Amino acid sequence: MVKIYTKKGDDGTTSLWYGGRVPKHHGRTDAYGTLDEACSQLGVARALCGPEQAELAADILRLQNDIFVAGAELATAPEAAGRLEDGVSRATEEMVAELEALIDRYMARVELPPKFVIPGGNQLSAQLDVARTTIRRAERRISELNEAGEIASETVIHFVNRASDAVYALARFADVDDPALFEGRGKG
Repeated sequence: MVKIYTKKGDDGTTSLWYGGRVPKHHGRTDAYGTLDEACSQLGVARALCGPEQAELAADILRLQNDIFVAGAELATAPEAAGRLEDGVSRATEEMVAELEALIDRYMARVELPPKFVIPGGNQLSAQLDVARTTIRRAERRISELNEAGEIASETVIHFVNRASDAVYALARFADVDDPALFEGRGKG
């Protein structure tokens, strides 16, 4: 049996990737922990997708993977940033551009009301909105880390900002009341 507990965190600290320890309440831990929370919320959204929403489910899964990349970067002290790999453990501008394309693809297929959107059009869109707001909370924490000089690259901020916008676009797309409408939508 593999034991998943190490007891090293019993003192209120946690390990960073590539060395170092920080308090569990440190802004870095809060930032990547909040992204982990959002990734789990996106998992619930993906589980809510029906067969007619396969495209949406695939895009959510891709976003979850990319959020783990950003989380890995945030779990690494800036002095160890040289050990990170683009697209594997460090967010890239290409990842940001891919999110922009995803946002554009979905927003071209929805019509926004001329007012604020109240979450809760259906269970799937509401779950996506929960994930979106969690990503925004992570973004606020990452911004604080950046101001304190504790992140290696601002690209992770760009990525997380676009990620929340992407989840907004996915939620609006999922707001459709008639699931049959998903079948007629092209891949734009």
